[in-house]
Amino acid sequence: MDNVLNIETPQVDVVRTGVADEVREQLAKHLSVILAETYMLTVKSHLYHWNVVGPLFKSIHDLTEEHYENLFAATDELAERIRALGHRAPVNVQEGKLNLSVTLPAGGMPSAHEMIKDLVQSHEMISAELRDMATYAGDNDDVVTEDLLTERITFHEKAAWMLRAIITE
Repeated sequence: MDNVLNIETPQVDVVRTGVADEVREQLAKHLSVILAETYMLTVKSHLYHWNVVGPLFKSIHDLTEEHYENLFAATDELAERIRALGHRAPVNVQEGKLNLSVTLPAGGMPSAHEMIKDLVQSHEMISAELRDMATYAGDNDDVVTEDLLTERITFHEKAAWMLRAIITE
């Protein structure tokens, strides 16, 4: 993981799992960002689910429902992993504390095609972030976090592929 985030994640438990304290702290910080981004993508997917119109309505409506349900369940898994690492899950996302890649649409709802492009970009960004974290976790003997992140990468890559397929001519 190239850059170290300056996010306070207070350690609340003494944890002796064989993963170094500083590794657990860095993973908890980065998982906190992924947790926040996953929430943002959950909300975005739900907003698009409600507001999509046009000939792609049914396919986007159904797929975004599958996605936001998966994403919401993932937030619990991510938060629980942060807790298992001995840190508190983030309570609030203050401006400047987390530099999120996933943002909500500004200026009204985009077209169905633009919704898909936006969702693909969000899934791909999260997937890339997860890949770096999974490598870091694996390199530092945290196979549990690595496994969780691998599962999340699989979901995001498949989601991006399926969404791209909808708009490919």
